[in-house]
Amino acid sequence: MTLDPIHVENIARLAYGIASDVDTTDHDDLAERVWRDWLPELRRDGRVVVEPVGDHERRLAPVDDAALAERPFETVHGLDSGTINPTTFKNGLVVDVAHAAMASDPTDLGLHRDRTIVATVHAGDSTADFDGDWTERDEGHTRQRVLHAPRVNRYAEGVVHALALYLAEGTHALDHAEEVDDLLVLDGPIYPKELFTWDDRNPELGALAREAKPQAVVEKYVRLVERFVERNVPLVGFVKNPSSGTVVRALARKGVEPPWPDDTALFTRLLERRGDPDRSGDGVFGETGAAGSARGDRLDDALTFTTWFHSRGGADATMAADGDALGIDRELDPELYEPTFMIVYDPRTDVTYKLEAPYAFTRDAETRDRLTRQVLADVATTRGPPEAVAKADELARIDATEKAALRRKFEERFDSDQQATYDDLRWGKTRF
Repeated sequence: MTLDPIHVENIARLAYGIASDVDTTDHDDLAERVWRDWLPELRRDGRVVVEPVGDHERRLAPVDDAALAERPFETVHGLDSGTINPTTFKNGLVVDVAHAAMASDPTDLGLHRDRTIVATVHAGDSTADFDGDWTERDEGHTRQRVLHAPRVNRYAEGVVHALALYLAEGTHALDHAEEVDDLLVLDGPIYPKELFTWDDRNPELGALAREAKPQAVVEKYVRLVERFVERNVPLVGFVKNPSSGTVVRALARKGVEPPWPDDTALFTRLLERRGDPDRSGDGVFGETGAAGSARGDRLDDALTFTTWFHSRGGADATMAADGDALGIDRELDPELYEPTFMIVYDPRTDVTYKLEAPYAFTRDAETRDRLTRQVLADVATTRGPPEAVAKADELARIDATEKAALRRKFEERFDSDQQATYDDLRWGKTRF
């Protein structure tokens, strides 16, 4: 049954009452104050959690100029990992399967054929042992293994998903590191941050993160940074849906009531341009070139972006110089592993992206500039992620039909059906 027109109208009227109580000008003024007074050195509990790497500016790049600019990196490799999503079976097993692939721009079909596959299993039976060694298939182009997840009383689905996803991705990246000559872009953050957030969810999960298997997964990424530093090849992460709350949480702790649900909303407010298209023609936002000026139609002639920041709060605290990296030995100066980031806003799609890199690379001004110019050129051209990331995403993605087929294979092998829910019945996901 659909809504009648009168119901649609009644619901729409609710928006008038909400809008009348929101003064967006106040939001603009606060955003400007955060940028000017807080972000140059944002502290939480005495620690500096966000501060600039070099300049502290908002800048813009005309879309056409950025798209036509020469790319600083001759070849770009992208890496992604897709999963079938955690599946619970009636025999008590919880399983997820991850499938990692690397792509290159220009295309390298031989590289695209290589895959790393990990099936992670959680069992309520403490006597079960599903751990397996790495095996090779497809004439050596595929490496795969089964990982038995540490036992937990809750969050089994989240555990198998994170361990499968990150073990496949980290292993594939390390195995193919030597094939990257100029730049590697991970599809997502540069570290397995989902594991870093376990402490915040539950004490049991926090303890689990420091056990041998989760530690081994995180260590893949630590070694990956070291390998790329040694080879002097930049490693970055392109985050398509950034959701950090480090800035807004720090502001709240200081007694400031941020109207934004997360940092992405704040940066979008800071980077969105409305009104007069000539107000910031020098390529750098001034006081009149920011979101604080009169609201009007969104200008979509230029990408807007920030300079780089250190990030030491939230999930990034684990890999900060004063963090303990979950107890993993770091062979380089701990400061070099710290996550740094810049924000890019594409007004044509009204989407905000985040580019991350270890400080080992962004401490160099020339490298920061090259990474910035590369991501601007890619976003301007594709209206989305860099081409190598989009290719990797396509290679690693497991579509709905394939997921259903794989789950049926597991049902046959386990001689056990999936544990159905009402949502499965409602949305037609379960066969009867």
